Amino acid sequence: MGKPRPQKKKSSKSRTKSVLGPGGSISKPKMSQDPSTLLDQATILLQTGRADEALPTAQQALDLAADNVAVQLQAVNLLGEINVELGEIETAREYFLRAVEQDPNGSIPESQGGGAEKFMWLAQLSEQGGTDSVQWFEKGVSSLRQTLQALDGKTSAEEVALAEEKKVKLSNALCAVAEIYMTDLSWEEDAEARCEALITEALTVTPDAPEVLQTFASIRISQLKTEEAQEALKRSTSLWKDLAPEDPKVPDFAVRISLARLLMEVTLEFEALEVLERLILEDDQSVEAWYLGGWCLYLLAEKQQAPKDIAEDEAAESPRHASLIASREWLKQSLKLYDLLQYEDEPLQSHALELIQGMVAEIGEDMEDSEAEGEGEGEDWDEEIDADSDDEDHEMADS
Repeated sequence: MGKPRPQKKKSSKSRTKSVLGPGGSISKPKMSQDPSTLLDQATILLQTGRADEALPTAQQALDLAADNVAVQLQAVNLLGEINVELGEIETAREYFLRAVEQDPNGSIPESQGGGAEKFMWLAQLSEQGGTDSVQWFEKGVSSLRQTLQALDGKTSAEEVALAEEKKVKLSNALCAVAEIYMTDLSWEEDAEARCEALITEALTVTPDAPEVLQTFASIRISQLKTEEAQEALKRSTSLWKDLAPEDPKVPDFAVRISLARLLMEVTLEFEALEVLERLILEDDQSVEAWYLGGWCLYLLAEKQQAPKDIAEDEAAESPRHASLIASREWLKQSLKLYDLLQYEDEPLQSHALELIQGMVAEIGEDMEDSEAEGEGEGEDWDEEIDADSDDEDHEMADS
């Protein structure tokens, strides 16, 4: 699981209406006078992918809010998020640090621009990582615990929903810290004990969160407790696999990519392939999903097994051959997209090429590949695979 990305604040419908004029246009007279309205407009621009337009609007709100501490704090946080979106990480960090100066413990209510978000951002944006990230996450965790304590016993639908949202954020932050102790800080003597305490609390807060169960599985894998990891991953998958793609309970795409990797790591290839096939249906431009599917099929071939959707007569003849053919197709597609999208993961590309090279030596080229190559299409990965043999041919011709 990756570090939790704090959610952008959403404006209420009533405030949104005050920003927009007839036909959804911006009401400029109000914008020039009301910093709160400017903040709402900047938020809408950011949420609709117009961060470059949101920036001056949020800055104007900050400039006009000299006497309004709450609006100032909201504007500073929003400017931090906008700069993250624009790739201006150092500037974003400076804004979030300004927010910390105004709300050092996250005790100011979120409605006034306070809360845990700035700490979560600073944890993710930390240049040092490791201990520095952990310290920021811990500040965010402390703030979230305070918020949940204040919401304890509240019964209104809005307050119950808010409490559930904060629980998810808290457990995600706890898992993020656990992952740091599994990686950057794994050398510390108490790393394993810290991971255990963190995941225990996260499971107590949100026992049925797929992401938390994945982190639990990662910890168990690092402890070589494979069976416990397998059970956790199966449970994680069962929580959402029968839901519609648009259901909010379905984990984010990246979380499910990580799930597929973990399933493969604990030799649950069929389950991993099921996850990856669903991901491809949702986004057939994912280089990593195609690559992992190809690798997963290759692992099945190594076990003399075939994917479930291959015809029984074909699999019965040679399960390994059937899986290799399917693996080759998935990997070819990943490499085509790799070039098309100018993907930047050289180890992925190298591994895919290596796998294809081994399969070509065993099962040969696909007939369609040969025809496409003759027409000058789809030949990039073939050229890389055959580079060594071409060099040898040239040397023989020269001699």
